[in-house]
Amino acid sequence: MSAPLPRPEPPRLARWLISRFARVEIREALLGDLEETFQAELQSERGERAARRWYWREALRAAIALSVPLRSSSHTVERQGDGMVSTTLADLRFAARLFARRPGFTLVTVMTLAVGIGATTTIFSAVNPILFQSLPYPHADRLVMVWEREATGERSNLGYATYLDLAERHRTIESSAALGSWLPTMTGQGVPTRLQGDRVSASYFRVLGIAPALGRDFLSADDDRSAPRVTILSYGLWSSRFGSDSSIVGRQITLDGIAFTVIGVMPKGFENVLAPADELWTPLRYNLSLPWACRTCRHLRAVARLRPGVSAAQAQRELDGIVKGLMAEHPTEYSQAGALVPPLQADVTKDVRGALLAVLVAVSLVLLIACANVTNLLLSRGAQRQGEFALRSALGAAGGRVVRQLLTESLLLATIGGALGVGVAVLGVRAVVALAPPGLPRLEAIRVDAPVLIFALTLTALVGLAFGMAPALHASRSDLNITLKQLSRRSGGTRRLTRGALVVSEVALAVVLLIGFGLLFRSMNRLLAVSPGIDPSGVLTMQVQASGLRFNNDTVTQTYFADVLDAVRRVPGVHAAALTSQLPLSGDFDGYGVHSESHPRANPEADPSAFRYAVSPGYFEAMGIPLARGRTFQASDGAGSAPVVIVNASFARREWPGEDPIGQRVRVGGASDGPWRTIVGIVGDVRQVSLAGDASDAIYVPEEQWPFADGAMSLVVRGAGDPTALVRAVRDAVWSVDKDQPIVRIATMEELVRSSAIQRRFVLLLFEVFALVALLLAAAGIYGVLAGTVAERTSEIGVRSALGATRTDIVAMVVRHGLGLAGLGLAIGLVAAGLATQTLTALLYSVSPLDTVTYVAVVAALLVVAIAACWVPAWRAARVDPMSTLRAE
Repeated sequence: MSAPLPRPEPPRLARWLISRFARVEIREALLGDLEETFQAELQSERGERAARRWYWREALRAAIALSVPLRSSSHTVERQGDGMVSTTLADLRFAARLFARRPGFTLVTVMTLAVGIGATTTIFSAVNPILFQSLPYPHADRLVMVWEREATGERSNLGYATYLDLAERHRTIESSAALGSWLPTMTGQGVPTRLQGDRVSASYFRVLGIAPALGRDFLSADDDRSAPRVTILSYGLWSSRFGSDSSIVGRQITLDGIAFTVIGVMPKGFENVLAPADELWTPLRYNLSLPWACRTCRHLRAVARLRPGVSAAQAQRELDGIVKGLMAEHPTEYSQAGALVPPLQADVTKDVRGALLAVLVAVSLVLLIACANVTNLLLSRGAQRQGEFALRSALGAAGGRVVRQLLTESLLLATIGGALGVGVAVLGVRAVVALAPPGLPRLEAIRVDAPVLIFALTLTALVGLAFGMAPALHASRSDLNITLKQLSRRSGGTRRLTRGALVVSEVALAVVLLIGFGLLFRSMNRLLAVSPGIDPSGVLTMQVQASGLRFNNDTVTQTYFADVLDAVRRVPGVHAAALTSQLPLSGDFDGYGVHSESHPRANPEADPSAFRYAVSPGYFEAMGIPLARGRTFQASDGAGSAPVVIVNASFARREWPGEDPIGQRVRVGGASDGPWRTIVGIVGDVRQVSLAGDASDAIYVPEEQWPFADGAMSLVVRGAGDPTALVRAVRDAVWSVDKDQPIVRIATMEELVRSSAIQRRFVLLLFEVFALVALLLAAAGIYGVLAGTVAERTSEIGVRSALGATRTDIVAMVVRHGLGLAGLGLAIGLVAAGLATQTLTALLYSVSPLDTVTYVAVVAALLVVAIAACWVPAWRAARVDPMSTLRAE
């Protein structure tokens, strides 16, 4: 009988590594435990070679752990002057080597952080200059807007006479200025171009605290009607149209056929938050003798600078009293006594504040989910490094030393992720600027600048500490004796509990984001389903200008527009064409008071206001606006015929309930000015401002019966097929009448309808991106926890299989665990979403924040994703070989 083969022994060199560094009191226990596990590995199917590899791996882990300075040696190092710096550098080198050996783990962690930090930095770069930073003016906190208060509490523009009275009587305001829109056409500099600007009081730039970079500011003398015409250019117009020629100051340019002297150029960095698109400015040149300078001609805005130490509330109280006095003096020229004096920054951001804060909260949730995911990854990695931590503790390393090492690792990961996140933010900011709605204030100030970089750096440090603290605390609290006995096994019930809690948090946060996205999506669908009151298909629009001294004559202007309309109607493919003074959903806003002859009010200013459209015959047919009763305008409704008017159905119902509006007479504009106009027709309601608003009162007058005040009309053309195919032919037809007149705002009516909801689209797009990222991260979190749990419970799964559990039972056990986490997260998330989505009310249209369809859809989607995330770990668990597991045990 042959002698038994000698039992294989562990590698001697590996045993020496343990013996060389371990203290006597733990050496035998450590070697014995490793020996026991080595023999178990030999008996497994993997064989002797695999067992030796395992032994070497554990020996090297111990050597690495022992290579970090111990408490006793660290004191010596500190006495030598190296101290914290040397150990920190050693920790960083160790962390770098560790991450290099785990490229997959490092890549996933860093990219998760880059997405979270990058997205948050992107949104902060947009929100910071709009909501948080002071406006770019000296003592910007003292700048306010001044509005009249309507009877409804809404703000209203000022009439010039009211502005003068306020400027003379106030005591809390240091200086003020009025401004009104100005759209001049520049000729003599190449192609005729319509520019956007403002007529302003001479004090305008001094109120803001900004002086021209070239030339001089406006003087009080420039604001006189008899003074020569002067203008100040923006830096952008100066550089683009005049080649940054400094000799432009003192030269004349032609605007609307009139010579203006350029007296200044504003600085390059000047931000005109009151009208960001302004390219030039000219003095207001108003006086009380002008018909458009009356109290009821409310078309001016006012900006003011408060005296030092005066608050906006104090100024509002004072101006309230002044307006009440004016109402007592002029009782028929004010509908409500009062003023509104909001800070300038609050005023220019009021329309976007809610949307931006909602987006900021959404991206913060994404960052929290990313941190939870990375924490889970580090906890899983920490479970695999228990032996290393235990050895360090056994060899004298303090718990704080291990915590510092782990925090160093997490901060290094965060730094790498933060650096990549800044790159993501640079790209993200470009996308935000490109996709931002046109009305977003301070759009040019959105950039990755020093404050944004400081924010990114601070955020990176906080994130590194946040996701690194949990693994560090778990490592510092591990039991030395238990861990040494289980050096080759994975354990950690508290880790599993923490990781499960993190996954629940991820799912809950993802639910909030998904429900927010779902509500916005449902709202957008309902909004776009709203009828604008017109048939936009096949309609092309463009604005045609009539600028120049010759058009100061209404007859000449009328002839020009009549010739334009005739030329366009002769274009092949044009079925109908018409002109209108304002175009629905285009941003045009032209409202007038409407006074009923049969229902007079004691105070004419209490009469209703309505959008006023001056239109040519054929307008209703070209726009597809239905006629409810009566007739539309005919060619016979000219300047010399009886004044007529058409009203919309909503206005007719409100003003003449139970009566026949046809034949009633109204006066449009001043209560005592203008002719009485007979109502000859009632048409359908049209959405003028937005699809989300209620149908506004509207009145239509023949264009020939209304003077052409600003010399601009919108041309609407209905054709067959794609309306953009008509652009060139229609434009050539207009220029065939007068080649020097600019054509602007070319767009299809369908584009205008879609763009009317552009702010909601912008928020919806951001929520869509954040919700998708949150869903993917939540799925990855569920997968990671279940995969780690399966690895840690391999022995248990093997025992269950050996005792008769089927693969179906094992799969059900794992899936049940994953769905339990997802279900708890869903429950918490639904409650949180019910509270959080109340803040979205202003962005929703015809959808409740508690919309059942949205909540059910989100629950179904998350359950499907959770089941998918559970499947792979469950499948792996079902394939565990019970015999191999039992032999290893």
